[in-house]
Amino acid sequence: MTPLILLPGMMCDARLFTPQIDALSGKYPILSAPIGGHDSMQSLAAEVLAYAPQRFALAGLSMGGIVAMEILRQAPTRVAGLALMDTNPLAELDEVKARRGPQIDAVERGNLRKVMAEEMKPNYLTDGPRRAAILDMCMDMAMDLGPDVFINQSKALRDRPDQSNTLRDYTGSAIVLCGRDDTLCPVSRHQLMHELMPHSRLEIIKNAGHLPTLEQPQQTTAAMTRWLEMI
Repeated sequence: MTPLILLPGMMCDARLFTPQIDALSGKYPILSAPIGGHDSMQSLAAEVLAYAPQRFALAGLSMGGIVAMEILRQAPTRVAGLALMDTNPLAELDEVKARRGPQIDAVERGNLRKVMAEEMKPNYLTDGPRRAAILDMCMDMAMDLGPDVFINQSKALRDRPDQSNTLRDYTGSAIVLCGRDDTLCPVSRHQLMHELMPHSRLEIIKNAGHLPTLEQPQQTTAAMTRWLEMI
């Protein structure tokens, strides 16, 4: 059975995929890789590859999806299948880059919780009955990871390359999935990735924002299961 590597989003860990791990771990070997030990996408991807099985299915959400695309660029023959969720294949916009410096400065001054609460968490989710609980989990993950990971990840995101050509060259089984109400990585970005990859499937999850793995876990797990069964 092909192992599955899960790459979480910025300031998240394996808890982001708890419902999927619970549902799929009886059938697939699952690894969740941390992505905070370096401040470049190239180094983050290389570290995952150093510990990964020789061939694997790869699923990443948000920043995890961006790292997944860099892994694909570095080692395309090792990626048996690709799931890109609520992510962005393009280089960072100048207006977003401009916000990174002040955020990093604030976190260096000890204000990680404030930055997460005021500038990041409110952008994650659509309205729903579990919104408050999921936001609390996001804060727990962020505070457990700490300021050094925030700074490394911010720099890696700021300086990331465009991966359009990487996706254009990939011919393996792929799924492109996002919450319909994702404002950070809108549906249009996912339509672009779907069009770039010749063998991809587009899945739009209703009543979900940036974190459909937690907001709509059953729909997301079902979509991932369909993808894994095609590998």
